[in-house]
Amino acid sequence: MAVRRTGKVPTASIRYDDTSAREVPVQQLRLADFAESKPWRVVRSVRGMAHYSGKYASATTGGHVVYESRLELARLLLADFDPEVREIFAQPCRLAARVGDRVRHHVPDFLLVTRSGTARMVNVKPACRLQDPKIAEALTWPGELFRQHGWDYEIWSGADRVVLENVRFLAGYRRPGLVPEAEVEQAWQQVVDGEQLALTERRLAGGRPPEEARPALMALLWSGRLTTDLSRLLSGESVLRRCA
Repeated sequence: MAVRRTGKVPTASIRYDDTSAREVPVQQLRLADFAESKPWRVVRSVRGMAHYSGKYASATTGGHVVYESRLELARLLLADFDPEVREIFAQPCRLAARVGDRVRHHVPDFLLVTRSGTARMVNVKPACRLQDPKIAEALTWPGELFRQHGWDYEIWSGADRVVLENVRFLAGYRRPGLVPEAEVEQAWQQVVDGEQLALTERRLAGGRPPEEARPALMALLWSGRLTTDLSRLLSGESVLRRCA
């Protein structure tokens, strides 16, 4: 549906840590406007509520990022794992625009900023709900606004189950210092490109139990310095590849 820019200029309202708020015309919106911003809504977790919400400790941001469903948490995990993503903002703003004959409002789920400076607004919604015309319409007009502004727009409904399971496991090694840096660097120096994980663990462990060498390798996989085929469950047969 086309967004008619009559009556009210499309705007993005942003809240900040100092409790202030700004309303910026979408056509003038810049990534710098989100510096020191905070989520538009306050996320609460209450017994009996239908949605699973919380705060995720992000390695990318070095702080907590809020989410309001398990599906949002899954998208957040993948963003945190993506080495190209350098900033993650949850509920970055509230859009206001005249759509058809009335003013509509919308709060996107995430804003992802890549190392190259590309901005991507993300909305997370189960695939089954996208069949509802009202929901489809509510997600279409924000995408048109952002694309007109030169930003990417994504409606995300899930990913391969095995990939998500692997990323969830690797996320346990995301925190800096969890595995001593010296051990990580030592493992990095000794990894042979194309070697299976089980063999690498035995070789790095020396006379120790092989699993003692695993945390450093998992930390390297999380950081992206090592890669493997995550479409298959991580196992001793997983082939490790070195990255520059």
